[in-house]
Amino acid sequence: MRIGIHVRMSGGYAKALEHARSVGCTAIQIFSSNPRSYRTSKPDAPALEAFAAMRREAGIDPCVIHTPYLINLASEDPKVLHGSIGLLKADLESAAVGEMKYVNTHLGSYGKRDRNEGFAAICTALEAVLETIQPGVYLVLENSAGAGNLAGGTLEELGRFMRAVAHPQLGVCLDTAHAWAAGYEINTKDGVDRFVAEAEREIGLDRLHMFHFNDTEVPLGASKDRHWHIGEGHIGFDGFRALLAHPELREKVAILETPGEDEDDARNMQTILAIERGARQAS
Repeated sequence: MRIGIHVRMSGGYAKALEHARSVGCTAIQIFSSNPRSYRTSKPDAPALEAFAAMRREAGIDPCVIHTPYLINLASEDPKVLHGSIGLLKADLESAAVGEMKYVNTHLGSYGKRDRNEGFAAICTALEAVLETIQPGVYLVLENSAGAGNLAGGTLEELGRFMRAVAHPQLGVCLDTAHAWAAGYEINTKDGVDRFVAEAEREIGLDRLHMFHFNDTEVPLGASKDRHWHIGEGHIGFDGFRALLAHPELREKVAILETPGEDEDDARNMQTILAIERGARQAS
C-alpha cells in the first residue's frame, strides 16, 4: 500500500511536503481551499505544477484532494446544491492541473427528503460534475458513519451509486472509522474478510481506490464520526493488520486522518508502517 497522512497547508506546499517526507509518507492528502467555504478561484497553475514536481522528486504519489465539508449533493436548497457542484468542479480542475489522482468527497445528507428522491438528485449532480473531469483524475465517494440521514453509509448504497452513474472515473474511498460506526466489524481477520467480500460484491474492488485509515473509540454501530489514533481504539492492531495483509488490498492507497499535531502524525505513521511491515513479513 501507498500510505500517508492528511497534511496541513498553512505553511504552503513545500512545508507540507517536508512534513510528509519526515514521517515516512508515500502518499498524501490535502485541502486545496478553505474546507468551510463555498468560495472558489481559478487554480494557481504555476504553484500546482511546482507542487507536482516536488512530489515526484520526493517519491510521494498519489496526492488526494479532500473536498470541503460543506458539500451536500442531496440538498433541496438550490444555492447549496449549486455551491456543492461548484466546489467539486473546482477541486477536479485543481487535481488535473496539479497531477493529483484522486478527489475525495462526502455526499451530504438527505435531510427530510425522501431517500429515493435524494439518491436520484445525488446521481444527477455527480453526472454533471463528471462531465468536466479530465483524464487521469478520479472522483471517489467516501462512506459516511451512518448518522441521521447521511448518504453513503453502507457498502450497498455506495454500490448503487456506482451502478447508477457508471462512469469509469468514479470510485469509492472507505473510511475505517466510519465503517465501524456504521456497523462493520473490522477489528478481526474474519471481520475484515467479510467486509472486503461485501465490498467486492456491492462495489467491485476495481472501483475501491483508497482508504482512510482511522481508529475510533465509539462503540460498533454508534453512527458517530470520531477518529482516533491507530491501534488505540476498537479497530486496533488486529483490524489494521488484517486490512494491510489482505491480498486484494495491497495495491490500494491509505490516508491517515488521525487527530493531533505533527508529533501525533509521526506516531501514527510509525504505528501503521510497523503494522504494515509485520503484515508483509507474515505473508
